[in-house]
Amino acid sequence: MHAAIDFGISNTDAVAQAADGTLRRWTQPTDGPPTPALIAQILANGGIELGIVQRLAVTGGRHQELPAQLGTTAVIGVGEVPAIGRGGQVLAELAGHASASALVVSAGSGTAVVSARARAYAHVTGSAVGGGTLLGLARLLLGTVDPHEIDALARNGDPNGADLSLADVVGGPIGRLPASATAVNFGRLARQALDVRREDLAAALVTLVGQVIAVTAINAARAQQLERVIVIGHLTDMPSVRNVLDLVGDWYGLPLTLPADAGYGTALGALFAAIEQAPG
Repeated sequence: MHAAIDFGISNTDAVAQAADGTLRRWTQPTDGPPTPALIAQILANGGIELGIVQRLAVTGGRHQELPAQLGTTAVIGVGEVPAIGRGGQVLAELAGHASASALVVSAGSGTAVVSARARAYAHVTGSAVGGGTLLGLARLLLGTVDPHEIDALARNGDPNGADLSLADVVGGPIGRLPASATAVNFGRLARQALDVRREDLAAALVTLVGQVIAVTAINAARAQQLERVIVIGHLTDMPSVRNVLDLVGDWYGLPLTLPADAGYGTALGALFAAIEQAPG
């Protein structure tokens, strides 16, 4: 059996592959820097004993501080850039999409953008806007950091309760953008103090974060001359965020690939990178 762990800022994700190719995935809140004891505990949470793991790929956090061997288990450090790039490719391939060349966007606590060309990976750009931004502002605006509650509120809200649309600002559409597209995030509140519904605040907040990620990705893909964008990371667990990403992709004529189980993309990429590095 081979396994991988991604030590993220908010979540620690783990994947394991049995001899028959079956994949197992699980996650838990990040609990301090990686240590051998923590690794054993993470694997145990997935029903796996460290001793049966032949190769353990580790990425994220301070994975470089881990020893190269834990008992009989070889510990393989994988940089976050190749782990993100390979993870996007693997998720796209599992969904039946060709993905040898693509832009992979990791939408986690922050956002990292990686070009993936065959097995060559490079950091392209990124943004400090991501899931951490969403939760931090939700604490201030909504009084919650529960992603499920935020998502439910957003799906029942209208972002233009807080935002200004193109219809509000210029009276109609611009280019490919419809009149309902956002012109100014939270611009309605900038004009005057309003009693905005919680649902509308949540929708405006999700819209802000999703739009920043989607526009960053689309501009980077075009600059890199890459025709496919694959978005991974736990932020895509929220249907409201996925809706915004889909909408912006449609507006700009570059649909974004949003695989299932995208939150495990970086861990999955580390796993496959380690397996593919194995001799023989």
